[in-house]
Amino acid sequence: MISPKKYAKPAKTIPKGYKTANEFFNFVFNDEDMIWMGQNTNHLHDENQIMDSMMHSIKKRDYNKYPPPEGFPELKELILKDLGLQNEFDILVTAGGTESLYLCTNDILAPEDNTITCDPGYLIIDNFASRFGDHVKSVPIYNEECGYKLTPELVRENMDDNTKLISLVDPLNPLGSSYTKEELKEFADIALDNDIYLLNDITYRDFAEDHHLMAKIAPEHTVTVYSFSKIYGMAGMRIGGVIGVPEVIKSIKSIVINDLGTNVVSQRGAIAAVKSKKEWLGHIKNTTRSNQEIIKKAVDQVEGAFIPVYPSNGNMLAIDIYNTNVTPLAISKYLLDRKVFTREGSYTSKVFGHRYLRVSFSIPPEDVKYFAKIFVEGMNILKSSK
Repeated sequence: MISPKKYAKPAKTIPKGYKTANEFFNFVFNDEDMIWMGQNTNHLHDENQIMDSMMHSIKKRDYNKYPPPEGFPELKELILKDLGLQNEFDILVTAGGTESLYLCTNDILAPEDNTITCDPGYLIIDNFASRFGDHVKSVPIYNEECGYKLTPELVRENMDDNTKLISLVDPLNPLGSSYTKEELKEFADIALDNDIYLLNDITYRDFAEDHHLMAKIAPEHTVTVYSFSKIYGMAGMRIGGVIGVPEVIKSIKSIVINDLGTNVVSQRGAIAAVKSKKEWLGHIKNTTRSNQEIIKKAVDQVEGAFIPVYPSNGNMLAIDIYNTNVTPLAISKYLLDRKVFTREGSYTSKVFGHRYLRVSFSIPPEDVKYFAKIFVEGMNILKSSK
């Protein structure tokens, strides 16, 4: 019998009444009344060019054919243009940012290499890095002193001669913290001086008020992960990309999983999404910012609760409830029973998961107002029952 391999994994709690995580997600997905605040997905797009382009692709039966294996050239050019990158970079279109992360860690890491990540963070990176390298150093960053993010100082304290990869998710899931240009320049110095690669996951960059690309500062030492899941509202279409200098992308291409290309319908939608971005981006950013304010007002009503990073530069934030004596699991269950899906902190932290609830807010304002109401109500009820 094959034994399951032991890699770093998030502590996913399966709610009572469900045998598996898949069974639970199937329930949540198919409940049309469920308010989706648990996976940072974007529900603010109306019917627009993105949907029209995918529907047109389906009607043409584009899906009967395999697409170009590295992605449609038009899409590749549009992504580079969106990032303000020139022809000295190349891109591989992938089945979502997660596949890009897998390919990067697989290609960059040798068995003796180690990776620096942070806790809280996107734990799938720890999973992948622990498969291909020697070990992962997950640096605790849940404190005000470091600004709730991985700093150049913390990297220097935790790196050694075998450190080959530093994960920089910017803005950071789940906290929404982000980096200044000066901080990125320091990371660039570390990478250049020590021949280290910087894994720059920019999935949430378009929600940020100000964002700087690592690729523009340390191009030879940066791999950039791009996703259509969040700002473009295409999470279920599974499309993204990885960007780097040609030598790096050529190496990554040698280990591709989807050697017959990425979903044709997704790519058609992605092309329309980038082309139409200027038309809807302002609306989505303004809505998510005002939605944050609604959540903040609700949190401020609960004694002992606070938001560590506010405003968040992503479309999600963490609500610290540790001093309320209410557990993230308890309030997430209370909310779920009232048709609001959130995630307890253990999904994004091995060390601090008992402290916070993560909620995303790229959803209609009326749904955020409903969340705010029942969050306050639930916290008061759960606190009084202690």
